Amino acid sequence: MSTVDTGVRAPATGPLPAPPTRPVGRPLAAGAVAITSWTLVAAALVLLALARPTVDENMWFLLVDLTVGAVYGTVAAVTLSRRSHPVPWLLAVAAVGGGLAGFGATYTMLDMRRGDLPWVEHVSALQGTAWMPGTFALFLVVPWLVREQALRPLEWAAVAVGGALSVWMPIASYRMDPHFFDWCRLTIVLGLVTALAVEVRRRRGPVEERTGLGWLVLGTLVLAVSFLPLVVTVVTLPFWLTPALHLVSQAVFPAAVLVVVLRNRLWGLGLVVSRTVLAGLLATGLVALYLVVVVLLTRVLPGDGTPQLLAAASVAVAVQPARIVLARRVHRLVYGDAADPSRVVRRLGSQLVGDAPVADLLASLAEDVGRSVRLESVAVLADGLEPVRWGEPTQQPQELALRHRGERVGTLEVTPRAGESLSPRDLATLADLGSVLAASVAVARAAADVDALRVRLASVRLEERRVIRREIHDGLGPSLAGIRLGLQGARNLLATDPAAATELLGHLQGEVDAAVAGVRSLSHHLLPPVLDELGLGAALTELGARHSGSELRVDVETDRFDGLHPLVAAAAYGIASEAVTNVVRHAGATRCRITALRAEREVVVEVADDGRGVPPDAVPGVGSRSMRERAAEQGGTLTVSPAPGGGTVVRAVLPVEPVPSEERHG
Repeated sequence: MSTVDTGVRAPATGPLPAPPTRPVGRPLAAGAVAITSWTLVAAALVLLALARPTVDENMWFLLVDLTVGAVYGTVAAVTLSRRSHPVPWLLAVAAVGGGLAGFGATYTMLDMRRGDLPWVEHVSALQGTAWMPGTFALFLVVPWLVREQALRPLEWAAVAVGGALSVWMPIASYRMDPHFFDWCRLTIVLGLVTALAVEVRRRRGPVEERTGLGWLVLGTLVLAVSFLPLVVTVVTLPFWLTPALHLVSQAVFPAAVLVVVLRNRLWGLGLVVSRTVLAGLLATGLVALYLVVVVLLTRVLPGDGTPQLLAAASVAVAVQPARIVLARRVHRLVYGDAADPSRVVRRLGSQLVGDAPVADLLASLAEDVGRSVRLESVAVLADGLEPVRWGEPTQQPQELALRHRGERVGTLEVTPRAGESLSPRDLATLADLGSVLAASVAVARAAADVDALRVRLASVRLEERRVIRREIHDGLGPSLAGIRLGLQGARNLLATDPAAATELLGHLQGEVDAAVAGVRSLSHHLLPPVLDELGLGAALTELGARHSGSELRVDVETDRFDGLHPLVAAAAYGIASEAVTNVVRHAGATRCRITALRAEREVVVEVADDGRGVPPDAVPGVGSRSMRERAAEQGGTLTVSPAPGGGTVVRAVLPVEPVPSEERHG
């Protein structure tokens, strides 16, 4: 099982570059925007209470103005306090404009009641013009600017046209321009084009910028369509449709701006944004459902209150399913891919079974983790692997231990974006993703082990070929060449000196016997048949008997090794054979002892001699490296040390079962 230790620690590394010095936000400006917009809204409410006007359809527009002032004033203040960006300034224009329009409307209402207020003509003009620059900019300019990438020339042109229209519309309205409604039609068309452009970015733009764009498309579309009642003449649309659509847009547009502009800079606002948007969407949807059901049922049922009761019942039934569906979508709006770690885990896990090279696997996974959690940088560090890095850290990274099957296999180092910190949700998401990363590290290390083993096997195979070539070239080849010449000489002597030919043939028979013994010794050195047939103990006994002679006595002490794994038996025999060969060739010893004992979970093979020993400045040769590699491949150890009283002791300790690669490196 793969897990990630979410204990966050600062690594013991040198200092990293300082984070950028640009200001993260403008808290003073944010406070000024909030105070101004909310003061205008509060003043309008006070004037409304004093005026006590008759409730009519114009109240819809007043409600829109006050909502815009309160909602966008808050959103602009929150955004500005955390990030300096053009979008919150445009939101501030919309908020102040909405507040001024509401103030102008209620001021006019109070004047109609009292009739003695000063500057009423100028203040009254605010209700028809003050809201226009910010509101038109919301769907003509703002959607183009909620991005990290630079604008292209065509997009700059769209921003310029949208900005010019946002400024011109209140002027045209104030001057009573006869083409005012033509300008309105143009704004609707440009708004629809803007919504389409944002939808294209949502589908094809950078992955890290897609979160929230779908909701921005919806808000832009609703705001643009809300002006249709002003310009459509083919059919008569309800008067209240424009303000109603404006109010609907408030349920998604501000939250989309918060998420898209701040991205992962919500810093605890995520829960507030989620609940606010959910409440707005749920209320709007249920009210719409109630009205639709009432209108439809009124046409077919008597007007005795039955349609209203059935509509209320429909709303009651739809509350829970609607809340579940909307909650899931709003959660994804705020948190993006991090809202559903299991979905990201499945996507990352699918890469493990893909055909991508193992070398690229960790790099791709690190990039996916960084983009999904919206981090500044991600680094995966593991012993035996090259460090994998995505992004450039500008602060000290935070460490998370990667564990696979209970063993620590590496470290995940992450840094949040400048000015941010990892929230509990981020840590929980990284814990889920860490299991996939840990498994990926294990796969990459296993692949690295396989590559290293392939290289070692190729080296051993090459060395064995060199040994065979040397033995054939220096031993068997000259012997066979000499035998051939001797046979030719014996053939020449048969006719003239049969006795000499017979003596020569006897000598050649000895040469053939020596060559056969050499071939048998070479084959036994590689892998004797007795090892497969009778086991390690018999093979070591046969090894000692083969090398024991008048100049060297070889004693063997061995346990029975019934059921010993063939790989371990082959490694133990190869080490003992190489050690005895070194004794015969280099030690100048008279006695050698081979000991092979089986402990509870280990096989201990020891070859000791009374020779001259290993000089302190000796360079390890191919034989020494071969013995160490054989021991390491089985997860064992090998030591070469001086023997008491002179000579050398080669001691190998091997596990009775081969150790898997990941456990040897765990």
